[in-house]
Amino acid sequence: MVKAIVVRETGGPEVLRLENVTVGDPGEGEIRIRQTAIGVNFIDVYHRTGLYSRTAGVSAVESNSFIPGLEGVGLVEAIGPGVEGLKIGDRVCYGNGPLGGYAEERLIPAKDVVLVPVSLRDEEVAGMMLRGMTTWYLLRATHQLKAGETVLFHAAAGGVGLIFCQWARHIGATVIGTVGSEEKAKIARDAGCAHTILYKSEDWVSKVRELTNGKGVSVVYDGVGKDTFLKSLDCLVPRGLMVAFGNASGVAPNIEPNLLAAKGSLFLTRPRLADYVGEREDYVRATTELFDVVVNGAVKIDAGNSYALEQAVHAHTDLEARKTTGSTILLV
Repeated sequence: MVKAIVVRETGGPEVLRLENVTVGDPGEGEIRIRQTAIGVNFIDVYHRTGLYSRTAGVSAVESNSFIPGLEGVGLVEAIGPGVEGLKIGDRVCYGNGPLGGYAEERLIPAKDVVLVPVSLRDEEVAGMMLRGMTTWYLLRATHQLKAGETVLFHAAAGGVGLIFCQWARHIGATVIGTVGSEEKAKIARDAGCAHTILYKSEDWVSKVRELTNGKGVSVVYDGVGKDTFLKSLDCLVPRGLMVAFGNASGVAPNIEPNLLAAKGSLFLTRPRLADYVGEREDYVRATTELFDVVVNGAVKIDAGNSYALEQAVHAHTDLEARKTTGSTILLV
């Protein structure tokens, strides 16, 4: 039997239960992976609480139960009919689901995995796929970040934030980042964040204006949601772009389109990773560009928060309490 974390009803971290599950043989177009490391992300919390809907697919345990987790790395153990380009023993990873990651072994469509570069460790890969591809679409697809641009990134010491700060510095852009403590401010600055603001104790809107000589930033990247959304609009230049890509503090409020006009003909987008890497061509492009900046050293992945698979409750508790920085992974 294979051990996995199963969710049988939505709720708090306590609904994550370690159980024995059966993983069958791979079907048409599928492979079976024996996993070594699994990424933990805020979207897993949203699935666990029921904030985000989910499609059970291959991760279904029973009709109303599922195994969370959208990214991981491991070795191919079995190959189903119709799969080409992979062999048993290949080291592969995935970062866009489908659900089913919190398990020792899993089935997954072959089209959803890519080969892992030999120079990267499993712990790095497990903590970089979803966050790294999220960063990729934020600065390469949703908006083509350019050298000389100044942007605001909320939670700059978080998993996406640390990758974003490094990648943006590599491009030549300037990042102003909000953080929750002096300790996190240092972590963000070390990753390439040019200016850090303690959002709990500083008027961060005024600080952004001060740092930009009153102009504002061209883009705000906001994965926090409710607590930061409206004030973020006041940080933008006319015709600036608000990228609301997460809900760590709760869902952002509904707004009238006229508010965007009143604040400078602003643009607003609510992107999803699946819409940017849903096609195999885009998925390969995203992972290739991500691997390139990591392998060449422009972006370093710090898997600083590691837990055993059976400690998933602890991992979720720490993540929601914002006690973590960088990537969080489960080791199998």
